Amino acid sequence: MTENDEGQNFSEEEQLRALLEKVNAYIEHFHGGSVEMVSFEGKSLKVRLGGACLGCPLSPNTLHGWVAGTVHQFFPDVVVEAVS
Repeated sequence: MTENDEGQNFSEEEQLRALLEKVNAYIEHFHGGSVEMVSFEGKSLKVRLGGACLGCPLSPNTLHGWVAGTVHQFFPDVVVEAVS
């Protein structure tokens, strides 16, 4: 766990959720798609791509490049998987 500036502790799941919200804002704004957290258990993070990402041939790039890449910068042991 890490602490924020006010000294409150946030769980790894809460931190991941907040990070995905920021990634989602970027994807929504620039690509018209979305990413949402489905579940987090152990070190397995399941996400769902939506919006313009549905059926897009580049959605694997979005998943691995933007979503998993960003998650791994802060949580290198977390495995990111897309579910429908």
